Amino acid sequence: MDSSRPAADTFDIAVVGGGLIGAAAALGAAQRGRRVVLVEQHAPTLTLGRLGHDLRNIAASPATRALLEGLDAWRLLDPAPYRQMRIWDARGTGAMVFDAAEVSRTELGWMLENSPTLVALWHALARESNLVLQVGAPLRAVTLGASDVQLDLGTTTVRARLLVAADGARSRVRDALGIVAESRETGHHALATLVRTELPHQGVAFQCFLDDGPLALLPGRDPQISSIVWSQSPANAESRAALSEPAFGEAVSRLTDGCLGQVLAVDERQVVPLRQMLAESFNPRPRVLLIGDAARVLHPLAGLGANVGFEDVRDFLDVLARLPDAVDPGQSEVWRVFARQRRIRSQVMLGLMATVQRLYTGGDPWRQWLRSTGVGLLNGAIPIKRQIMVEAMGLGPLAGGG
Repeated sequence: MDSSRPAADTFDIAVVGGGLIGAAAALGAAQRGRRVVLVEQHAPTLTLGRLGHDLRNIAASPATRALLEGLDAWRLLDPAPYRQMRIWDARGTGAMVFDAAEVSRTELGWMLENSPTLVALWHALARESNLVLQVGAPLRAVTLGASDVQLDLGTTTVRARLLVAADGARSRVRDALGIVAESRETGHHALATLVRTELPHQGVAFQCFLDDGPLALLPGRDPQISSIVWSQSPANAESRAALSEPAFGEAVSRLTDGCLGQVLAVDERQVVPLRQMLAESFNPRPRVLLIGDAARVLHPLAGLGANVGFEDVRDFLDVLARLPDAVDPGQSEVWRVFARQRRIRSQVMLGLMATVQRLYTGGDPWRQWLRSTGVGLLNGAIPIKRQIMVEAMGLGPLAGGG
């Protein structure tokens, strides 16, 4: 057989990684008429804690909602809207409030529980006639050919004209192809859990900057359930994870100035090391794209990681939509602009997260004065604050949404 031509059973696109970003990319590509195979080792299942909710959540922006609506997937979800975010420094006098009304919206975003959202996306995938789910076999090797990419799954080989790696921060595709990724430890671990509080959250997200990192309370579907994402030193994270439930609840209530009253119940606690990472390119090899956490990992400071990954999907699908069916989707020139723009966006976000982390970590008087004064000034600078909100919602020029 002529090796310069793809085999008859070659897919247009192979997506490796069936998490939120990979599932959305595969779903959208199939809906646009492409023959797609999604390679994932494990099908998703619901993982709920003692309080009946998933400990892992994403703060979906309006841009993410628009993408999922375009995939006809949003209607399958159970989002918890939030209309306001209140941010303050525990040792300063400054505070800042982001309110949806300031940008003529009713919500800033929506909290989505991770596993129910992923299960819903997989239900949508199963209905797509253009899509094959290849579940159960680990990726062993990737071979790049002139006309296709071959994925060795042990018992079978999958061929595709374009490989989209969406297999997370520890990407097997990156490793298999020797793709360089610059990684930086943040010196923080994230402690995540759920709490039931005395007062209802009323659709408000709270974030308090403590000496060793931010503590966020994010509203859930239940009016008295909030998610906690607490970025802090590794030693403090492990120590607080080991506290008794009453002691942990008391610490959260005290450190957040009782914004939701007393903590009445605490779910199991998870501690995860935090790092930031950026791959050398989003199109690092012929016929290969990286998206989501396979391409970059952000500090969860502003809850932007999943949204920036969904921006990758949006822009990926926009390129596909403009591509004539007769054009090989694996051609490098097709993805040159996409790869450059997505990497620039990632560099901007990584730099911003690193700057904010440095400013808000540590209790020396100069930093405390600077952040307290800056927060107060920014809260009064309405045009600047509006632009920050628009960018965070994925609707501004930096996000490619306007």
